[in-house]
Amino acid sequence: MKTLFQNKTVLITGGASGIGKIMARKSLERGCKKLIIWDINEAGMRQVKDEFSKLGGEIFCFKIDLNNAEEIKTVAAKTKQECGSPEILINNAGIVVGKYFHEHTHDDIEKSMHINSNALMHITLEFLPEMMSKNFGAICNIASSAGLISNPKMSVYAASKWAVTGWSDSLRLEMEQLGKNISVTTIMPFYINTGMFNGVRSKLLPILEPEKTSEKIMNAIENKTKMLAMPLPYWFIRFSQGILPLTAFDWVMKNVFGIYDTMKDFKGRN
Repeated sequence: MKTLFQNKTVLITGGASGIGKIMARKSLERGCKKLIIWDINEAGMRQVKDEFSKLGGEIFCFKIDLNNAEEIKTVAAKTKQECGSPEILINNAGIVVGKYFHEHTHDDIEKSMHINSNALMHITLEFLPEMMSKNFGAICNIASSAGLISNPKMSVYAASKWAVTGWSDSLRLEMEQLGKNISVTTIMPFYINTGMFNGVRSKLLPILEPEKTSEKIMNAIENKTKMLAMPLPYWFIRFSQGILPLTAFDWVMKNVFGIYDTMKDFKGRN
């Protein structure tokens, strides 16, 4: 069966580990012609090439620091020269600090905002004009449920993901308003068991499994889904926020779902 990914050029940021790596494999399994990985982890990218080389399609890897806008422009130019412009862009890379706000350094704030939100805009700006010229493309932006619900020890992370959600869905509306055949999908998952959120405890909602989560994201891209929140649906969160007074909403999130205590024992990647 033909898929959206078949014979396409796909670029995935943060594709050397976690769900990025899984989506890289799934892109090749779906028949993509060229897979482009952008990551800061050179060893991880070499491993991706070694592991996935027999799945078909060409694999290109570019080392990049997404904290640097000039480097994004330089690597984008190199990517276009060597691979052409991607038709499918998955903005997946991200970081988390996991501290109370007063414990952040200025560098923590700058790096979190640059990598988690600004970089997605700079990357998309590099490749969107070609998509618009061809009148075809798919952009998937990995935000977070932290872009919907506030949470202690996630203030800066939440700020970066709220920014992604607002920008990404506005971009979707712009493409629709301009009559462009370019889908924009915003993904807002709960914690995913990839190591990035080691130490997180969830009272009621399940920690998401990477394989199933990645498959849902790939399906959302193929189906041109506008927004996908997991496991709680987007409408449920927004509906609850709309009908409950803030005090009541806070009580439900803290005492029923246990959201506000999830980061108490956060350790992150070793």
